[in-house]
Amino acid sequence: EQRARLRNRDIGFIFQAFHLLARTTVLENVILPLAYSSVPRSQHAARARGALSRVGMSHRLNHIPSQLSGGERQRVAIARALVSDPKLILADEPTGNLDTKTGADVMKTIDELHSEGRTIIVVTHEHGAAAYAGRIITIKDGLISADAKQERHGHYKK
Repeated sequence: EQRARLRNRDIGFIFQAFHLLARTTVLENVILPLAYSSVPRSQHAARARGALSRVGMSHRLNHIPSQLSGGERQRVAIARALVSDPKLILADEPTGNLDTKTGADVMKTIDELHSEGRTIIVVTHEHGAAAYAGRIITIKDGLISADAKQERHGHYKK
């Protein structure tokens, strides 16, 4: 129970496959994590609208996931991760299902969240997404094979 509270309060999750509820509106998908939080129910819709505005999805509140592009679905998934105002965001292949331009837009959003003081951990196979990291830990066969700090956007520190 304590771990569940910690996850809900302090950790936001962004999944490669979005994991949006198919027959639920964008707004309802983003409200969902708040149902398990200490945030008063009267504030749920306003917080979800704020998170959706943050990722540029205010115009799609009443749409269902099948009416959205892949990039829009990922932005809804990011809003859902943000709605609880977590300290840590875990992102699993957040650009894996997106074209290059949309993937770059998503990584810019994630980069902005980091600039605001959130800790972001991104798991990715994509060099373009990894270029946004300040530190890259490479894992091979379950073991750390490299650990390098880098300048922002892909320039390794010596």
